[in-house]
Amino acid sequence: MTTSRREQSDQYPGSGHSAGVDPLDKLRRPRDPDCDVFLTGTVFLDIIFTGLDSAPVRGTESWARGMGSSPGGVANMAIALSRLGLRTSLAAAFGDDHYGEYCWDALEQGEGIDLSLSRTVPGWHSPVTVSMAYEGERTMVSHGHEAPPEESAPACPPRARAAIASLVPGRCEEWIEGAARNGSRIFADVGWDDTGHWDLAGLAGLEHCEAFLPNAGEAMRYTRTDCPRAAARALAEKVPVAVVTLGAEGAYAVDGSTGETAEVPAIAVEALDPTGAGDVFVAGFVTGTLAGWPLADRLAFAGLTAALSVQEFGGSLSAPGWAEIAGWWQQVRTFEDQDPAALRRYAFLEGLLPGAARPWPLRRAVPTIGFRHPV
Repeated sequence: MTTSRREQSDQYPGSGHSAGVDPLDKLRRPRDPDCDVFLTGTVFLDIIFTGLDSAPVRGTESWARGMGSSPGGVANMAIALSRLGLRTSLAAAFGDDHYGEYCWDALEQGEGIDLSLSRTVPGWHSPVTVSMAYEGERTMVSHGHEAPPEESAPACPPRARAAIASLVPGRCEEWIEGAARNGSRIFADVGWDDTGHWDLAGLAGLEHCEAFLPNAGEAMRYTRTDCPRAAARALAEKVPVAVVTLGAEGAYAVDGSTGETAEVPAIAVEALDPTGAGDVFVAGFVTGTLAGWPLADRLAFAGLTAALSVQEFGGSLSAPGWAEIAGWWQQVRTFEDQDPAALRRYAFLEGLLPGAARPWPLRRAVPTIGFRHPV
């Protein structure tokens, strides 16, 4: 038995990160779905330590210079989408504890995400991940239990322009086919294959995908290639659009239907915490795709949003919105040694950004469970 915790989110102010920008404004029609993007998955409470000089050493105590707590797991993607102005619906199980209550409130009241398909499960505690960031990488430790079977994704997802799935080798997610049948455009990423088989045929739901977005290591293993660009071309024979993220080198994409390719270098930033950056990249690519942008612009925008996210700590709460993007664009053009060609790469943003950008850098949401009194 479950209980619904939906409240009227319009009683609470949103995060403001979308800055009133609707990237789909010119495309909206009266009979469009209420939801732009639907997604489902597990919400974790993320506890993130940053400013570690090295990995923890056995038998010693390490002190971190920074720490934050925020909703994690599928919440990373949901928040990133919502902050980019997309109407986002999330179906997830929430723990019946303070962690679950905090995650629910942060998503619904703080970020304006529709949780009408989500439920609080009595007696079930929230999954937790501790992430430690050091030397540009991260190490994670997680704990949790599977939610009861009845808390799985709805068999009939809501009508939405798009749905985002995380494919798991050997696991069939029936909702993906239902979403595709309802007209949703399916975007998918994938995690590490613990079985070691790396068999594309084992990724149930891939056949329904419009775009598949693995990282370079995953793409090469699935295609048995030794080059991420060759892997993207091979994947484009299986899905309409294949996008392979190349880490510090940027991203490469192939449109299998047209033969078009695009490659965009990464933006050089001082990375504080990479938690959730891959989710932010997917959210940026989905936003550009739904808005009808050219392939190269979609890649550039996805890479930009991911780069802005790693400069903050806090996982999901580091996801940038249009205010942050506008602030970056305003600042980057003041650099005297800026490459004009690099600036032209992002000139497509001009017609989208808020008219008055706030000064950079911008303070984002404080990633903490919550203060007892306003600060």
